[in-house]
Amino acid sequence: MEVMKAAVFTDVGKIEIKEIEKPVPQKGEVLVRIKACALCTWEQRIFKGVSRVPFPYIGGHEISGVIEEIGENVDEQRWKVGQKVAIRILRSCGECHYCRTGANNLCEMIGKEGEELRLPYPGLGGLSEYLVVPPTKLFKLANDIPFEIGALSEPLACVIHSVERANIELGDDVVIIGAGVMGLLHVMIAKIRGARVIVSEINAERQKLAKQLGADEIINPLEKDPVEEVKKLTEGRGADVVINTTPVSKVAETTVQIAGKRGRVIFYSSQHPDYPIQISPDWIHRSEIVITGSVSPDITDFYRATKLLSSKIVNPQLLISEIVPFEKIEEAFRKATDPQNYRIVVQL
Repeated sequence: MEVMKAAVFTDVGKIEIKEIEKPVPQKGEVLVRIKACALCTWEQRIFKGVSRVPFPYIGGHEISGVIEEIGENVDEQRWKVGQKVAIRILRSCGECHYCRTGANNLCEMIGKEGEELRLPYPGLGGLSEYLVVPPTKLFKLANDIPFEIGALSEPLACVIHSVERANIELGDDVVIIGAGVMGLLHVMIAKIRGARVIVSEINAERQKLAKQLGADEIINPLEKDPVEEVKKLTEGRGADVVINTTPVSKVAETTVQIAGKRGRVIFYSSQHPDYPIQISPDWIHRSEIVITGSVSPDITDFYRATKLLSSKIVNPQLLISEIVPFEKIEEAFRKATDPQNYRIVVQL
């Protein structure tokens, strides 16, 4: 039996590198050598004890790698050893109500990926040296882009899904609340869609980067009321689209107030803690605003993300604060949870 290394959460604030059995591709499977894994906010919350999972647990889902071996009955014209790939690790069973109605990002099997990956512990598995997956989970990356860039396919795909939900149109006034990694990816995609982008952010360094990446206007909500400032910028109408990328419920309440008539409001981030907010149902009735969420990318979103990265239309290099070797995984998580940093990428 061959073994490989995996970073395993063993408790809150503790992650250890353990040896586990290296998977062997079966019929219809591909073996991928994982080369980079970006540390998502969700895994950071596991590390801090905010999100609860059963320990031991193998996290990691923002991943890129290279095909190392191809099993039987896999199209070897399409999938070749040495090809760089990103992996959409979420399950899509193809059988449940959501998969069959075009919402494979809401598949009933999401959360049970460990079973499919044949890992000894539950989890998404990206912090392992190898994964075996069916080719339906693979998305080609241009072989000239760095693995750390390819690892951002998944967060970019999440943002593409959000922008599609928001139906951003040419000339729309789009307010993005929060200029962390996900907020800044929203800035980049909203600009590609032809929007005027207004960013609400309190941190001066993040404000600066938002402008560098294309934001047209910046509002500091600690200094000015964002509702009134957006009205000033839109001749009193309010925004066409408002996207909240922060986990703060009180901010979610403000998000709704920023929208103008027929506005589209996206609650992008999960909420921690999840407090109820006040919304006027009569305002929704009279304004025809649409309030919705956005969670996880579907297959099309992921495909578009890898195309945008491979063609260099989107370059998220400035959103990577540091690349940390696999052997320093705990240090990587400490850096990832530092609010001064953007994405930390683990190099396997």
